[in-house]
Amino acid sequence: MDGGRLTRERVADAAGAVVAGAITVLAAVADDRAAVLDLALIVAGSLAIAAHRTAPRAVVAVTTGCLLAAVVHAGPAATLALPVAGAVHTASRAGHRATAAVAAAVFLGAYAVTGPSGSAPVRETLLLAGWFLCAVVTGLADRNWQAYLRQTEQRALEAERTREEAALRRAGEERLRIARELHDSLTHSISIVKLQAGVAVHLARKRGEEVPPALLAIQEASGEAMRELRATLEVLRTDEPAGTPALLVERARAAGLAAELTVSGEERPLPAPVGRTAYRIVQ
Repeated sequence: MDGGRLTRERVADAAGAVVAGAITVLAAVADDRAAVLDLALIVAGSLAIAAHRTAPRAVVAVTTGCLLAAVVHAGPAATLALPVAGAVHTASRAGHRATAAVAAAVFLGAYAVTGPSGSAPVRETLLLAGWFLCAVVTGLADRNWQAYLRQTEQRALEAERTREEAALRRAGEERLRIARELHDSLTHSISIVKLQAGVAVHLARKRGEEVPPALLAIQEASGEAMRELRATLEVLRTDEPAGTPALLVERARAAGLAAELTVSGEERPLPAPVGRTAYRIVQ
């Protein structure tokens, strides 16, 4: 988690705790429950909610205890349940459903016992029970939703990483294919140059003529180029042959050499190693 997001979440948690405490304090003042001890308990229990991300069970225990003491000292009031409902919700969202349910049950039990008898307090207690039930359920739903969002984000990151790896792999394969084809083409062309230079040198010597230095230089340079290209053959070659013997024969004919290709027997596809060997022999 980045620092900016963490700071925003902390500010939001503190703001929520302050709002819950302010509403509860104003309601207590309006109901003539403005004793210093009661207000201190309300403020302490409300502000504790700000730490729900780091210690959710401690928060629900502190908030429930403070507001429960306020209920016992000043008498039951529905607004005193607001901070407790917030703490129950955050504990349920953190996965502590049992702790949240116990805190809600304890607060409701004390609320029902300390209140006056009659149908109105019973209805009020049942209403608060509905609030706490909603707090537990929505906390659990929020937890599941957050888990779903994290899984979706992880799947998206994994898919993006897989696409990048596939693109890099395809690019590497394409570069290797181009390099291999270029290598085979250059090898064939240089071999033709070397062959023609060698034939010219042989004929000149056979006739007793002086071999031109340029011709000898061409022969030596072409031989060196062939050796350097062969050194990279194992790196660039794959299991697929770079061409066919017929293509090499056609290139030799185009260069002016008398070359023939004879195929005996039934022509059929060959395994890659056999086909590659045949290609290199003809080359």
